[in-house]
Amino acid sequence: MLRANIAVFCSGGGTNLQALIDAQTAGALHSGRIALVLASTPEAYALERAKKAGIPTAVCSWKELDSQAAFEAAIHRALAAHGIHVIVLAGFLSILSEDFTRWWPGRVLNVHPSLIPAFCGKGMYGLRVHEAALARGVKVTGATVHLVNEIPDGGPIVAQKAVEVLPGDTPEILQRRVMEQAEWVLLPQAAELLCAQIVKGEDKQ
Repeated sequence: MLRANIAVFCSGGGTNLQALIDAQTAGALHSGRIALVLASTPEAYALERAKKAGIPTAVCSWKELDSQAAFEAAIHRALAAHGIHVIVLAGFLSILSEDFTRWWPGRVLNVHPSLIPAFCGKGMYGLRVHEAALARGVKVTGATVHLVNEIPDGGPIVAQKAVEVLPGDTPEILQRRVMEQAEWVLLPQAAELLCAQIVKGEDKQ
């Protein structure tokens, strides 16, 4: 295997996807290639980012499929069609079941906008995380990339980066700083690390 095929799961604007695309273009992400962008809604701007980069896309909507089993079966079909080896959750707001994560042990990465174990777990995503950090009065926050298991934000930590909380921060300002200084840095690095491990492991077989 020369490179691992990556599927990036998104639900919104796709800024973390863009960081991965930029890293791939720059050669920083070279052990893997983004082979699919899968969105949970057809309105996700991440799909436009993928199309501009010439990356295949798919949409799997829980609302349209009406059950977790049908939703995840559709995802599995899309992943199989593109020969995917690694999944990166980049702002993907749909919950994946324990059964799904069992199919991909050690091969699903997620980025979370806090220093886990702070401000994480069920219901903690997006601006909610930064609102909680500011309400608590912490002086340092950051981002974490971790492997995904059956526990929300509970898988092994791959990388973390601290970001200073500044006087006058709003949740929106803090969110942007965490993305720029931590998420967009860590996620491509972690994706490269995981893909390199998989490629090396496949070459040994």
